[in-house]
Amino acid sequence: MSTLHPTHRTDPSALHAADASGVEVGLAPLTSRLLAALRLGFGLTFLWAFLDKLLALGFSTGAVPDGPTDRFGDAAYLNGGSPTEGFLAFGSKGPFADLYQGIAGAAWADALFMLGLLGIGTALTLGIGMRVACGAGALLYVLMWTVALPPENHPFLDEHLLGGLTLVVLAALRAGDTWGVGRAWARLPLVQRFPALR
Repeated sequence: MSTLHPTHRTDPSALHAADASGVEVGLAPLTSRLLAALRLGFGLTFLWAFLDKLLALGFSTGAVPDGPTDRFGDAAYLNGGSPTEGFLAFGSKGPFADLYQGIAGAAWADALFMLGLLGIGTALTLGIGMRVACGAGALLYVLMWTVALPPENHPFLDEHLLGGLTLVVLAALRAGDTWGVGRAWARLPLVQRFPALR
């Protein structure tokens, strides 16, 4: 584990974040880089999911288990495919199954899901709007967790909850400031006026 260092350190690459008491603390440069790498990984994962569902690139969307891959085919969102229908209609179980099956394939649900993937992925990749993007991403992960309850391999915990928690940590520790444009973003007048956009 990396140690927290007071902000009077002279290393300009140290990432600064507030601890629970609001006191500014700096993270070691290696920790800042590891958090940035984690942020980029999550960002590119969201962007890839968006592109795969938009175009049916055949990795998840357009892949047929016992048949030919349908790249750029009917499963693509651009060709009228639904990015929510399969997962919500056939993957839902547990106490919220009826709710999710009822909205599976709805145009508004598809549009919100695609906008969420694109917005969260772009923000995380660039390191901007981390609070909003990580909050939205964490909410999306929790909603995806509720689709299939209980999880298959644990009484309550799965990768969706861990992904959501990781996004919260990335926002709290300002992971967009390293290998991203988070610092420049934070200097914008609009962001200074509304710190939630940080």
